[in-house]
Amino acid sequence: MWFVVLGVLLSALKLLDIGAVGVWSWWVVLAPFALAVIWWTWADMSGYTKRKEMEKMDERKVARRNKSMAALGIDPRAFEKKKAAAFKASHAKRTDKIEGQREAERKKARDSVLNSRFDNSQSTSRIDGAPDTKR
Repeated sequence: MWFVVLGVLLSALKLLDIGAVGVWSWWVVLAPFALAVIWWTWADMSGYTKRKEMEKMDERKVARRNKSMAALGIDPRAFEKKKAAAFKASHAKRTDKIEGQREAERKKARDSVLNSRFDNSQSTSRIDGAPDTKR
């Protein structure tokens, strides 16, 4: 948008032959229009335009909801705090559940390793190669 405004301003100054712009080349005066086309092409291809449009819609939606809540006598800020607290509580609950599962898996793996250790009393032969006489 700023490139278009600059292009219109420079074109007006060139046509009216005002100041230094009156002696500039038309290529320099019309360059902001080309830059505007490049900007709009990039903004549409990259999703910048859509993202900004969605942000505006979200802001309008929040403002409309806050206005409706205020009309009902509900403080929107308190509602947001309550909503954030509920999110934190549910997040903590999920985290505790996942950590409990991980701890159970760790305990199972630890017990498996401890129970599979080589026990010398169950050995059939001694380390030095002599036969075990405890049979």
